[in-house]
Amino acid sequence: MMRAGASTWASMVPMAADANSNDAVTDDERLTELANELADGMVAALGPWVERNVTRIATAYAGAPDAAVTDAARAAGVAATDDLGPRIRVLLATDVDDQRGNPLQVARELTSYATGVLRGAGVPPVVRDAEAERQFPDDDYDLTPASFADLDPRLAEIGIAWGAAKAHVVLRRRRREGRR
Repeated sequence: MMRAGASTWASMVPMAADANSNDAVTDDERLTELANELADGMVAALGPWVERNVTRIATAYAGAPDAAVTDAARAAGVAATDDLGPRIRVLLATDVDDQRGNPLQVARELTSYATGVLRGAGVPPVVRDAEAERQFPDDDYDLTPASFADLDPRLAEIGIAWGAAKAHVVLRRRRREGRR
């Protein structure tokens, strides 16, 4: 998660480098640090996200969930971490020019783990708007995380910092290539 002493996300983002400087390694190293920090935070948040959302929806439907639902949510959280955690780590370790997606796309697959538990518990789907149904047809419970903060509020700043650092590195590379 965030390093101690980092007061704002802006302090975590690399400074723009002069096109003729040797700061490229520093920018890439900083991006790697942020990617590792984001990966650690995301992987740690996967299981708790599943458990928290199953509990929230099940409680809204029928009161506190029984032990079977709680156990199923915990097992689904472990499975989500085992399945999605390595994919998040690989994606964030991949060079930005080779990334074919983003870590939030992978995290959105969490929805299926929580949905499976809720369906198994007999919880009926919630009413969703037409756009949500179109974008996420299998998300019966309107759970799909829209941001890193939806996964875990502590990921908001690091997610923004990683995105800004990634954009900085990509832009620097394109300028170096003579592209804008």
